Amino acid sequence: MTRAPDRLAATAWSTGGPLRDGLERRGLPVPDAAYLKRAFAPRDWEDLAAAIAELRAHFARARFAEQAGFGALLVPDPAKLDTRAAVEPELRSGQTGITGPDFVDAQLPAGRLVTEPGRDWSLFATVLGPAGPHFGSDETIRAADPARFTVRETDTRALMVRQLWGARVLQSGSSLPDCEIGGAWTFSLFPGEDRVAGKAVSGTILHGKVRFRLGRADRGIAVARACPALRIG
Repeated sequence: MTRAPDRLAATAWSTGGPLRDGLERRGLPVPDAAYLKRAFAPRDWEDLAAAIAELRAHFARARFAEQAGFGALLVPDPAKLDTRAAVEPELRSGQTGITGPDFVDAQLPAGRLVTEPGRDWSLFATVLGPAGPHFGSDETIRAADPARFTVRETDTRALMVRQLWGARVLQSGSSLPDCEIGGAWTFSLFPGEDRVAGKAVSGTILHGKVRFRLGRADRGIAVARACPALRIG
């Protein structure tokens, strides 16, 4: 078995006091190492390690690939903790740099779910670093040759969604992605979501708030990033 369960057990899901308490209030098992080793089979951890390596190799030549630290992401059951939109401020009280409530554009629909219904925790291989690679605008990403984003015969654009990004922000604790702190502000595009009135969906952390936003679909500046992902198990 890989060390992935121990590394995941060291993330904010298990170590962040307010977040951990919030999981328990919602009836979610705290994903410590013992739980993770019960919940996922050895073959899942082997598959995870291989998927991370394949994502890293496939996107190694993408612009800003050096910022994209691929790794393991846990996503909670949305019936108990929905990461597609705003969460209660107390869940973020341990996240340095977040000073206000989450912002969600009023035009946004609920968003896509990519987890299995009724499963407490789902496992994904995706970007965990400060920012994902740059592939251009939402428009450019959607129009690209599928081969550019296909890993394991899976188009990784389908999992570029709010649910995974929201979970990534929580799991990161105080090491926030797509955040202005430190002078490396970026935003993540979600081409796996439907556009809203022609506008692209994105997520960022700006001026002390986690923000789920809408913007121009052709905005392809260097700070526009994306997060390829693969489902495990």
